[in-house]
Amino acid sequence: MKEIKRYARLYKVFVAQFFKYIVQSKVDFLLGLMGFFLTQAAGIAFLYLVFEQIPALADWTLPQLIFIYGFAQIPRGIDHLFTDNIWLVAWNYIVNGQFDRYMLRPMNLFFQVICEKLQPDALGELLVGTILLIVSLSNGVVTIGGTKVLLLVVSMIAGAVIYTSVKLLFASFAFWMKISGPVLYTAYQLADFAKYPTEIYAKGIRFIITWVIPFAFVAYLPASYFLKPQVSPWSTIGVECILAVVGFGIAYGVFYFGTKAYESAGN
Repeated sequence: MKEIKRYARLYKVFVAQFFKYIVQSKVDFLLGLMGFFLTQAAGIAFLYLVFEQIPALADWTLPQLIFIYGFAQIPRGIDHLFTDNIWLVAWNYIVNGQFDRYMLRPMNLFFQVICEKLQPDALGELLVGTILLIVSLSNGVVTIGGTKVLLLVVSMIAGAVIYTSVKLLFASFAFWMKISGPVLYTAYQLADFAKYPTEIYAKGIRFIITWVIPFAFVAYLPASYFLKPQVSPWSTIGVECILAVVGFGIAYGVFYFGTKAYESAGN
């Protein structure tokens, strides 16, 4: 308990320092936030354009897909907000020897990586996702109450953990590859497939985004539980939670062994 309090106190210190940095460049913050908001709006506009030509997609209607799209944005936004600094491990910190500063501090290395930076741009994703969920609720596309509210929160947290696990796993390859950014970027882009029903994809893609890099469990599959009463919470949100725990354990294990293999940059 004492250690948890210590890390909570340290996290507040790191966040406070980061916000001091943010206020020095308010224009960059606002432009980044607006850019992410417009990107998400463009994705929604694309859905509307598709449904002007196709009234239903694999038996899913446009309002249902809007809910799935909004559902997908919230766990991604949570991950983006709190753990975006993992990208720099993949691109810069190892090859440039910048990871040295983490090794010299008497703190958990993963904690240092994620607490050093917040990504305010993620507020655009969270805002769009929240708006779409509210619209879906107000239109009667989905009804959430009682136990489902708790399951919704649990699913979004588990989904964020899956996103973080994927990032951490592929970023950790940099301890051996020196730069793993391209590999991480390629894997992370598969998350876009999760915004739509997996039935529309070929079996190979469906298998990859469900069981290899399980992005289907951060959006479409758990969202389908709230949209279709015949879908079991155990086969969707239950499996999602298991994958989140197992996935993070594997990713953290690779990260841990990577730190043991880390060599500072030479000349």
